[in-house]
Amino acid sequence: MARYKGPSCRLCRREGKKLFLKGTRCNTEKCAMERRETPPGESPKRGMKRASGYKIHLREKQRAKRIYGIMEHQFRRYYELAARKKGITGEILLQLLERRLDNIVYRLGFASSRRSARQLVSHRHFLVNGQKTNIPSYLLKPGDQIRLKEKSRKIVEEVFKPDKEIPTWLSLDRSNFKGEMINLPKRDEIPLDIREELIIELYSK
Repeated sequence: MARYKGPSCRLCRREGKKLFLKGTRCNTEKCAMERRETPPGESPKRGMKRASGYKIHLREKQRAKRIYGIMEHQFRRYYELAARKKGITGEILLQLLERRLDNIVYRLGFASSRRSARQLVSHRHFLVNGQKTNIPSYLLKPGDQIRLKEKSRKIVEEVFKPDKEIPTWLSLDRSNFKGEMINLPKRDEIPLDIREELIIELYSK
């Protein structure tokens, strides 16, 4: 699966918002957004152009893709899957993205960023329902459990914080490095500044 391999901070500057792609670094003075907020390739003097409707919709989609670290083909597949299900398409789309194994690993605090979580999953450090899984895009469902291998625990000790707040739709057994997906996340349980309705409108045109 193709993936972006360029500098993460460039993506934040492009979107004009912190996407927290580099974990704890994003909360320090080293964050690129703290030093230079202008988009890459543009000078501060270049204009305050009024964004077109298409650009507003496109930027919202690009922001979501970059937060979760996936490319266009896969993102469109999630949209098509969400559109076939009953319910609010935008909310279902975000649920699908949140259910990804790499995102669950990140939400449970085993990694400081989704990129780091994706690497841990790819290197087979986690078991899903007792089975080895190295597919970051694996979609968990309520009742599924993930566990960090015992021999891999030293790898995450530096970033795994006992006081990290865990989403209400997940549970975590900190002493055994084990997590479970309790139920599907509701929209107000997904702390992302994304207007998913704009993404749906863009794909619906």
